Amino acid sequence: MEKNRITFIGGGNMAFALISGLIQQGYSAEQINVVEIDAERRSRIKETFGIIAVPDLVDGISQSTQSIGENELNVIVLAVKPQQMHVIAHHIAGLLNQHLIISIAAGIRATDIMRWLGGYSRVIRAMPNTPSFVRAGVTGLYAAPETGELDRRSAECILGAVGTVLWVNDEEMLHTVTAISGSGPAYVFYFIESMQQAGIKLGLTQEQSRQLSLQTFLGAVKLASDSYEDVSVLREKVTSKGGTTQRAIQTMEDDNVRNAIIAAIEASYARSQEMSNEYSKM
Repeated sequence: MEKNRITFIGGGNMAFALISGLIQQGYSAEQINVVEIDAERRSRIKETFGIIAVPDLVDGISQSTQSIGENELNVIVLAVKPQQMHVIAHHIAGLLNQHLIISIAAGIRATDIMRWLGGYSRVIRAMPNTPSFVRAGVTGLYAAPETGELDRRSAECILGAVGTVLWVNDEEMLHTVTAISGSGPAYVFYFIESMQQAGIKLGLTQEQSRQLSLQTFLGAVKLASDSYEDVSVLREKVTSKGGTTQRAIQTMEDDNVRNAIIAAIEASYARSQEMSNEYSKM
């Protein structure tokens, strides 16, 4: 395991998930520290992982400037809310010394982060999703042109601790990542909610309907993931002519469900662009 020194600025849920994944992958408590102003979150992090958690930015970043080897990095993960990024970036700009900056704040463009950091250009953006909490996430990554191969490998290692990673060459594609996988878990939960409600309406208990709905999703996803066939082919195999599934699918087609889902994802994409433009004005 490489000896990268990682400082998380922000100790919220996603930072907590990443720290948990890193430790499970072999990072030691001495390699990670956190800057978090909330005393309750600091206490939770210290008690759970035994790592240093401080409220002060200067103290926290000083922990990330220790001597490292030739193929090792000092990394700062910006895990604060998007609306806090502008202020945080200005505060840390003068403290950086060959750090790799990884931002997991949604909607904040790398160019704006670099501008707020006073022109510091060693920046990678990450768009993880909430299944990262159970190490089943997927993260979209974009590296600013000034970052190197070691920077990219380090980002893959850190975000890969909670799932899989996907690189995009155009930063604007992170809006698509946001619309598909960032917001995507909510779409799945919405569909599961609807299935559970239908089961209860048709006579199942709440627990029975929950079990059937969740296991159906788990099984279908595993089948699709393990299969060499496209999901459209798998769907067709379940849809016997004149059968129950065909009736259900036809009802969805009649109600334009497919187009409604596509429109919803496009709306998420558009909102992601709007948010980035709003933050760029800061």
